Amino acid sequence: MKEALYTAHYTSPIGLIEIKATDLGITSVLFVEESQPITEPTPETQLPESIKACQLQLNEYFTGGRRNFQLTLNPKGTSFQEQVWENLKTIPFGKTASYMDVARATSGEKAIRAVGGANGRNPICIIVPCHRVIGSDGSLTGYAGKVWRKEWLLRHEGILKPETQLSIF
Repeated sequence: MKEALYTAHYTSPIGLIEIKATDLGITSVLFVEESQPITEPTPETQLPESIKACQLQLNEYFTGGRRNFQLTLNPKGTSFQEQVWENLKTIPFGKTASYMDVARATSGEKAIRAVGGANGRNPICIIVPCHRVIGSDGSLTGYAGKVWRKEWLLRHEGILKPETQLSIF
C-alpha cells in the first residue's frame, strides 16, 4: 500500500517553498524556482498537522521568533546521507560549521567530498540547516537553494553582518 503524500506551499521572503509530507512526517522542504512546475497543493482540510506545524514554524523563523524547529521529519536518503543530515541538525542557530567539521563528526576527514554531496542533497532545507555549512576558509561555497539565499539566511541568523550602504554625502 502506497503512503499518502501531501503537498503545501509557504511564501518566504526569499522565495516559494514547497513542503511535502507523509503521515510519518515531513519528507521535503525545498525552494521552488520560477522555472520549475509547482505541484498542486493538497486541499487545506486534508493537510496533516505536520505540514501545518511546518508552515507555522517557518513563519515564526522568518519573522524572528523561532530559532529551533520541533517537527517530525522523515527524509529519505542513504544511511550516510541521513547521518550527515542528523549532524547538520546539531549546528546551532547563529553558528556555522565547515564541511571538514561535519566530515569529522560523521566519518572522518576523508569523507569531506561525500559530506558535501550529502549536504547538497538535503531534502529539508532551513529546518535541517545545511545553509550553516561553509568552507574552511569562511567562504559560503555552494548551496542547493542558491548562494544568495544562503547569504540571506546567514544574515537573518546574525552570522553575517548586515550589508552597509555607503553614503554619497
